[in-house]
Amino acid sequence: MVDMRIKLGEKISLDNPLMTASGTFGYGNELSDVLDINNYGGIVTKSLSIEPRIGNPPPRIVETHCGMINSIGLANIGVETFLEEKAGFLSDYKGQLIVNIAGRTDDEYFAALKRLTQVDWIQGFEINVSCPNVKEGGIEFGKDPKVLGQLVKELRQLTDKFLMIKLSPNVTDIGIMAEKCQECGADAVAMINTLYGAAIDIYSRKPLINSVIGGLSGPAIKPVAIASVIKASKVIDIPIIGMGGISCGQDVVEFLLAGASAVELGTVHFFNPHAVIEILEFLKKYCDENNISAISDLVGKIDY
Repeated sequence: MVDMRIKLGEKISLDNPLMTASGTFGYGNELSDVLDINNYGGIVTKSLSIEPRIGNPPPRIVETHCGMINSIGLANIGVETFLEEKAGFLSDYKGQLIVNIAGRTDDEYFAALKRLTQVDWIQGFEINVSCPNVKEGGIEFGKDPKVLGQLVKELRQLTDKFLMIKLSPNVTDIGIMAEKCQECGADAVAMINTLYGAAIDIYSRKPLINSVIGGLSGPAIKPVAIASVIKASKVIDIPIIGMGGISCGQDVVEFLLAGASAVELGTVHFFNPHAVIEILEFLKKYCDENNISAISDLVGKIDY
């Protein structure tokens, strides 16, 4: 039998390397009538902010070649409603529950983390730094190493639980950002968030989403994500959680070889909600056929 377990540092152990990507799986219970969520080693929730947000006006999702563009605007139910409405379901989940946190100011991140870190059925946090920092003129937290480092350092002081930072690819050097996260106390980094994308109706000549430019996800971005994981793996020692365009077992193996310890499945949920089962079967078969006794033995084993 293949050992599918993965350790993400000293704080988190997964029964298998497959997690859900924030924003594509709701808060965990939305797809529970379609599949057994315990197939995942971990669930990463939809982004939460301290107060509820209605997000951007529609249209805010459009399908494009090999992917989709979204501009949801971090619509969410807020921390308190999440704790009231989702506790009964999520507290029974057998895997690792990671809550994604978003904010427009440092104080919003701090308030959400302070409240959520008290909850015993939450094992860790993924911090969405692709949010505009309103106090810094609208620049995203994840685009300035100094701003990013200060945020991570202060978040680290607020929790002893697992803390990973979800990095944006829309930067000059994602390796520098990953180094800053490690330096300031993050337990792991997750990469990549969406790339910038836009689409236009050639007949009406209007943008296909209300915000004009949104985030591109899906198979089209996988090569960018793989390159980002390779870059980061050369400069940091903390675990990397890879994501971006994963739709099959071969994609997962590629991310592991590039240096990711685990992966998050995202856009695939929209066109194949049973992908997790198919991928797990492929991984076990692949390891058996290649005499690999533990899935962790694949991590970082790209042959240069």
